[in-house]
Amino acid sequence: MIVDSAVYRQGKRIVDDVPAEELGRVRQLATEPGDFVWVGLHEPSEQELSTVEKEFGLHPLAVEDAFTAHQRPKLERYEHTLFLTVKSLWYVDAEDAVETGEINMFVGDDFVITVRHGSGSELHSARRDLEGKSAVLTHGPSAVVYAVCDRVVDGYLSVMSSLEEDVDEVETSVFSPQRTNDSARIYTLKREIAEARRAVLPLREPMRRFATGAVPGIDEESAPFFRDVLDHLNRVAETVDGLDQLLSTAFDAHLAQISVQQNEDMRKISAAAAIVVVPTLIAGVYGMNFQHMPELSWRYGYPYAIALMAASCAVLWLWFKRSGWL
Repeated sequence: MIVDSAVYRQGKRIVDDVPAEELGRVRQLATEPGDFVWVGLHEPSEQELSTVEKEFGLHPLAVEDAFTAHQRPKLERYEHTLFLTVKSLWYVDAEDAVETGEINMFVGDDFVITVRHGSGSELHSARRDLEGKSAVLTHGPSAVVYAVCDRVVDGYLSVMSSLEEDVDEVETSVFSPQRTNDSARIYTLKREIAEARRAVLPLREPMRRFATGAVPGIDEESAPFFRDVLDHLNRVAETVDGLDQLLSTAFDAHLAQISVQQNEDMRKISAAAAIVVVPTLIAGVYGMNFQHMPELSWRYGYPYAIALMAASCAVLWLWFKRSGWL
């Protein structure tokens, strides 16, 4: 469905909310230099996209990509139209899950079409903020591309902040004195970081091209804005790599902790077995009942054997305790 549409002139919104069947008429209203149309769609039907394709002369391959979604972040040129795909991210803390959406943009000389997929990729607030900055909006479609990319990358920063908190919790748990089972959560977080990496890293090249003014159809004067977006994106990419390395290190440490704990358990078991074996040996000797054993006719033989067992157990217990085995 079309969630918002407008015509902009000199940084101001002059026409609001146009039905799909009147998009052609709206584009005809953008007659003055610098005028442009911004149409926003959310999970449109094939018929709605077909109408937009017809009215704005979009390339069918780009329209197909925008309809099916699940595209890798990319920047492509079709005749006189740019096609940009970016991935939006948001974090579900209760599930340690990074959810993804998708925003596809068709950028022409006098129009921008945004096609969103996913509930976490809203652009209403980005449009509202941009409309409050008329000086930026005078850059035309380039300003819309900047506003959308800036909002998406700000979402990346928020996701990274949440992931950092969860990674800190995992590190604390791994190195705590209590026995914990963190391997499942570490795997989950590494999987979500991989999801974030697939959204972040491919976007760096399009942002670099925008930041250097190397893309025809994007106002060169908007390059400083894209440099700011690129700087934030590079920070996100560094954070993704850093968190992934921290989780790998935490997993190795977790395995080492398990190995140490198993060694401690084996030492305790060995010490307990030794304490049991020595009195068993003594009992075995005095339980043989040979006829010529001197102790058989000794009045204090039984108390002596019991005392010998107790003394040997006490000596072994003290020795293992001082050695840290118990």
